[in-house]
Amino acid sequence: MTSTDLRLAQNRVNIDTLASRYRADFPVLEQRAADGRPLIYLDHAATSQKPLPVLEALQHYYACDNANVHRGAHQLSVRATESFEAARSAAAEFVGAASAREIVFTRNASEAINLVARSWGDANLRAGDEVLLTLMEHHSNLVPWQLLAQRTGCVLRHVGITETGALDLDDFRAKLSDRTRLVSLVHVSNSLGCCNPLDQVIPAAHAAGALVLVDACQSLAHKPTDVAALGADFLVASSHKLCGPTGMGFLWAREALLEAMPPFLGGGEMIQDVFLDHSTWADLPHKFEAGTPAIGEAVGMGAAIRYLQAVGLEAIQAWEAQLTRHLFERLQAIDGVRVLGPTPEQQPERGALATFLVEGVHANDIAALMDASGVCIRSGHHCCQPLHRHYGVTASARASLSFISTFEEIDRFGEELASTVSFLREHS
Repeated sequence: MTSTDLRLAQNRVNIDTLASRYRADFPVLEQRAADGRPLIYLDHAATSQKPLPVLEALQHYYACDNANVHRGAHQLSVRATESFEAARSAAAEFVGAASAREIVFTRNASEAINLVARSWGDANLRAGDEVLLTLMEHHSNLVPWQLLAQRTGCVLRHVGITETGALDLDDFRAKLSDRTRLVSLVHVSNSLGCCNPLDQVIPAAHAAGALVLVDACQSLAHKPTDVAALGADFLVASSHKLCGPTGMGFLWAREALLEAMPPFLGGGEMIQDVFLDHSTWADLPHKFEAGTPAIGEAVGMGAAIRYLQAVGLEAIQAWEAQLTRHLFERLQAIDGVRVLGPTPEQQPERGALATFLVEGVHANDIAALMDASGVCIRSGHHCCQPLHRHYGVTASARASLSFISTFEEIDRFGEELASTVSFLREHS
C-alpha cells in the first residue's frame, strides 16, 4: 500500500464514522436504485435532505400546535408562537446576530435579497450610485439588482474571476470606488465552489463607504459563520440548504439598518396601528413580515439549525474537506474532464462540490445516464448563466456533497461517470 493509499484509507475511516452516525437520520437515503444498489444523492448544493428531527418537528407542529402566531390568547397560539420565535432565536445564534430582532423571516434567500433591494435600495440609491456584484453570482443575486437599476438609475458593475475560477481581487479593488454604495456577493459559489475572501472584501468595501450583502446559502451548512466576525451588513440564507423545509429563509441585517429601512410588503402582522388614511409599523423584525408566515416551516428550520449545531460545523467542515479532495481525485482521473473553480490544493476552504465539463459530451446526457444508474447529480446552468457564458458553455454537471456523503458514494460516482463518458463518446 502506497502512502497515498494509506492516507485515503485513514480518511475513509474518519468520514465513514461520521456518516454512520447520522445517515440513519435521513430516510430518503434508504431508497434503492433500479438495480438494487443504494440510491446516491450528490445534489446537496441544490437542496439538502431532511433529518428525522426536522420531519418530527413539522409533524408535531401540525398535529399538536397548529395555530396562527402572535394573534391568539389560546394555548395553541401560545405554543405556536413560542416555537416560531424559538426558531428565530436559533437562527440568530447560528449566525452570531446581536439580537433575534435582526432576523427577518422570508420565503427564501431570493426574497431576502429582494427585500434589501426594494427597501434599502429604493430608499438609498440614486442615479449614478453603483452596486458591485460578481460574475459568479446566482441569478437571485443578479436579477433583483437589475430591477433596482431600472427603477433608480443606479449602475451595476461586475467583478471578474481569475484563471483558476476564484474572485479576482485586483479587479475588485479596481472597480470599487467612492460611488460604490453596496457590494453584494456570494460567500461560496454554487458553481465554482470557491470561497470568497470576505476578510479582504468587507473591510475594503467599508473603507470606500459601501455596505456589504453576503449570500451565505452555500456556506452556512458547511462551515461556522459569525456575522460580527465577518463585519457584514446583510446576510441571506435559505432553510432548504440547511437541512430544513423549503419555502423558508431569513435575512440578517444590523439592527440600525433595519430600523431605518421602510417596510417591504404591507398587510396584517407588520402594523402597529391602522387608520383609514395611514398606518404605523410594528417593531422589528415584524415590520418586514406581512401576513401569516410559514409557521411550520420556521419551526422545521429551527429544528434543522439545532441539528447542524449538534453535529458541529467545525467537524462538518473538516470532514467535507476530506470528501472534496477525494471527489477531485476521482474526477481528475477521468480523461477529458475539466473541473471549474479552484482545486482543494489551491483553496483548501473551497466548497464541498465539483462542477465539471466533459469534452464532447453534454452535461444533461451525463446526468440522465447517471440517474439511470441511481446516482443523482445536477446538470444545467445552476442559475449562473453569465458565468457559463464566460466559459463558453450552456451547461455543466455538478456533484455536491454533505457530511452524510461517503467515500464509497464518491467511488461509485467516479466509476459510473467514467462508464457514462465512455458510452456517450462511443455512441456520439
